[in-house]
Amino acid sequence: MLKPSIFLFLFLMICPNLSGQNNRIMESLSFYSNILGQEVKYSVILPEDYYSSNKKYPVVYLLHGLGDDETSWVEYGYISQIADNVIKECDVLPMIFIMPQGYRSYYVNDSAGTFLYQDMFVKELIPTIDSAFHTIADRSKRATMGYSMGGFGALVLPLKHPEMFAACVPLSVSIRTDQQYIKESSKGWDEQWGRLFGGVRTVGEARLTDYYKNECPLHMIQNEDIEQWKDLRIYIDSGDDEETLAASNDKLHMVLSEKNIPHEYRVRDGGHEFSYWREALPNGLRFISDAFRGKAYEGDLMDIEYQPTELSSKRIDSVNIKEGSYPVYLPLEYTNTSRKYPTIYVVGNVSDSERERMSNIADQKIANASLSPFMMVFLTENEKGLLDNIAPFLEKNYRARSGYRFRSLMVVGSSGESLRQLLQPEQFATCVLMDPTNTVESYSSVINELEPKSMNRTWFFVGTSDKSNNYETSETIRQLLREKKIYHEYRVMGSKDKDDWKVQFLDEAFTYTLKRMHR
Repeated sequence: MLKPSIFLFLFLMICPNLSGQNNRIMESLSFYSNILGQEVKYSVILPEDYYSSNKKYPVVYLLHGLGDDETSWVEYGYISQIADNVIKECDVLPMIFIMPQGYRSYYVNDSAGTFLYQDMFVKELIPTIDSAFHTIADRSKRATMGYSMGGFGALVLPLKHPEMFAACVPLSVSIRTDQQYIKESSKGWDEQWGRLFGGVRTVGEARLTDYYKNECPLHMIQNEDIEQWKDLRIYIDSGDDEETLAASNDKLHMVLSEKNIPHEYRVRDGGHEFSYWREALPNGLRFISDAFRGKAYEGDLMDIEYQPTELSSKRIDSVNIKEGSYPVYLPLEYTNTSRKYPTIYVVGNVSDSERERMSNIADQKIANASLSPFMMVFLTENEKGLLDNIAPFLEKNYRARSGYRFRSLMVVGSSGESLRQLLQPEQFATCVLMDPTNTVESYSSVINELEPKSMNRTWFFVGTSDKSNNYETSETIRQLLREKKIYHEYRVMGSKDKDDWKVQFLDEAFTYTLKRMHR
């Protein structure tokens, strides 16, 4: 005899709404799981044309975080509104969204075998969805996305079952490195991790059980045959204001890179909150849509549309100071005003084309009133006379505003030694490090020599591309600044071509710098 809940479920699938209207969004449906021995709730969002077409659709399983439930993506994630807009505006495939109740499972089977959530997901939930809705019941049209605990699930499910999923978008993955697990408080370990991985009431390395290593993505990627994931598309996104997860998500990126597993990695402005995850949805859904289509990811939506133009010779002046000659970018209005300007001192081997790109982006930001006009001075590496000669000369002869508040240092590429020579207390409002290429050790020594109190008035902005060969240097700088409690923001940006990520980076870096100057 059918259980009443199963009968009701089947009836609802045939007649989704007793009033005769077809519902696209349905919260807290349920089915009975024999594996778990209980009802499992889930919510559904169907495409706009679901009831008017005979099409079948790909499926995205949206996974929630610890303490949330099957309604969270609908209520707090604005998933229906955002998905509808992205599908209409960004050439994203219509798809079915399934949001299951994840309990406190981290979407794995617990080590004691008492709550086999992952078995339920793969063996019961997916077949139930494929039989109840017009899905394309194939790996190539199935993906996961989730935040926090759901980010862990969105990654671990495809890693454990690559035959079931084509793509995954883990957001703010709630994962720990071995050292973080070892240092976790006893209460935190027992309640959050020990109950799943085994080792309740253990301390130190005893927590790193064989079961944990079998279920932790960091260990799986390092120790298992990576060929099984060669067709899996992975897009990881985590905010620069994360606490514990900053180091573990960076580590995840490094391990994937070291194993040459293709993936996208982003670090944007924000923290562990729905406002951040909502902003991740457009690019995450475009990534999944491209995977469903079997084509390479076309790249992130850019906030700035860069329009390169030829610079007038009058716009880049050449300034002779002592024995040096330095290019200076002047804003368009410069010759028609008598005002003074903030100045960004750019240090590094900047090519003519890079200088033009930086100047054009500045032009666009100033023209649309996003930023106040400013100047840029381009200096060579290991420039020693900036504070003694160059800045005073420009402030006297080129209407550069004087004082630390109106000076910014931007170090491009290498120049770790330049940072040691130039970065002095209360001389710069910001210090921007763009794809630092020196060794980790060179920057470590510089940052470790800094007194945090002496840097209270200097904000750092560090960024790179997820395809850069220098990711370890950038991520180490970020961790050092965090440990020293020096104020900073950090970005990892996508890159379709070699240097296209720099457009978005410069856009944000200029905004960050002028915001600090005009705080």
